[in-house]
Amino acid sequence: MNTFFWIILPYLALASFVGGHAWRYRYDKFGWTTRSSQLYENRLLRLGSPLFHFGILLVALGHIGGLLVPESVTKAVGVSESMYHAAAVSLGTVSGLMTLTGLSILIYRRRTTGPVFSATTRNDKAMYVLLAATLLAGLGTTVLGNLTGHSHDYRLSVAPYFRSIFYFQPHVQLMAGAPIGFRIHATLAFLLFGAWPFTRLVHVFSAPLGYLTRPYIVYRSRTVAQAGTRAPRRGWETTGLPDR
Repeated sequence: MNTFFWIILPYLALASFVGGHAWRYRYDKFGWTTRSSQLYENRLLRLGSPLFHFGILLVALGHIGGLLVPESVTKAVGVSESMYHAAAVSLGTVSGLMTLTGLSILIYRRRTTGPVFSATTRNDKAMYVLLAATLLAGLGTTVLGNLTGHSHDYRLSVAPYFRSIFYFQPHVQLMAGAPIGFRIHATLAFLLFGAWPFTRLVHVFSAPLGYLTRPYIVYRSRTVAQAGTRAPRRGWETTGLPDR
């Protein structure tokens, strides 16, 4: 079981994440979208969307710093373990609550707004369940561990294991010995990243870079015969050139 969960599953998720995005970009460019539902309902979206997106961005930055930056590096730059722990717990709790609150609002909006719910696919529902479970497991592990006074130092176990995956020498014993909450959170995260390319979450890797190089859109005025008798506004006078 340890071999499956901490060696096979991570590499399957990594292969699916990389290969799935390449396949989706190659064969499903028109499906690479969030399928925005802003036209159907805007009040709840304006509240839930910023909370979720800013919260998940902080969560991602916290995980990148916590998993990829070794403890020796933070100590070398003068950040003590107590300082790091206080910052990690406070940032993780706030960002986790922001993300879950925003996600709850978005799910409520999707369930209670008829047109939005009609546009919700089974894929979307499964993605929401998996994303919410991953967030709840991570936040619950952080909060409960600190409330009970038995917080686990993941920088000595989970973080080195995660980095070892990219060295292609996974230290299974480090993850196998971690508390059950961390193992559940990691398993759900692997499943989420494996399914990521095949959900609307692909829009995370979208950026309107084409706007920087695309040509200007040329607007042409109507002819005098079509314009009627009303005088044109200043700056909109006809040029006398034929329309095309």
